[in-house]
Amino acid sequence: MPADSGSKIITAALELLRAKGPAGVTIEAVAAHSGVARTTIYRRHRNRDEMLTAALVAVGTPPAPDEDLSGEQRLRWVVRQAASMVSDGIGFGGMAALITDADPAFTEIFRTVLSKHRADLAAVIDDGKGRGLVASTVDPDTLLDGIVGTLVAEKARSGSVGDDWENRVVEMYAPLVLAPSC
Repeated sequence: MPADSGSKIITAALELLRAKGPAGVTIEAVAAHSGVARTTIYRRHRNRDEMLTAALVAVGTPPAPDEDLSGEQRLRWVVRQAASMVSDGIGFGGMAALITDADPAFTEIFRTVLSKHRADLAAVIDDGKGRGLVASTVDPDTLLDGIVGTLVAEKARSGSVGDDWENRVVEMYAPLVLAPSC
């Protein structure tokens, strides 16, 4: 079954964002990349910022985790979701634009969407604390910053992110994050 126009627009916007950064995401570029007419895009989104917001919300809304996750499974879920916002969302080009504030409108949009994404992940961490799976001393913001920082640092250092990155990050953080009884 072919994808509908809305999903084609979102997919194209995210692909362009990851490949070319926010400057590469225009209505015209998304139309050309997706095969969806500009008029159709404008019927769904008033402008580029609205289209970018919809694309980032689509990738920035994590699926609900299984309630019965162990402490390590919960940590792995958080690592995967935090990394996904970069790898499946804005890409490293978008991250560079964010850090340098090369496109202030994009920066504002992304930070708004990221705030909700991080709150969702923090709720999973806090729920783990309440269940005795996550150490009470874990600060969700600092943990999420550390996870994303290791992702960006590995890409900067080596030009790619290793297939074993997630396992290495979980292994490194587990002794700090998991409650002593886990």
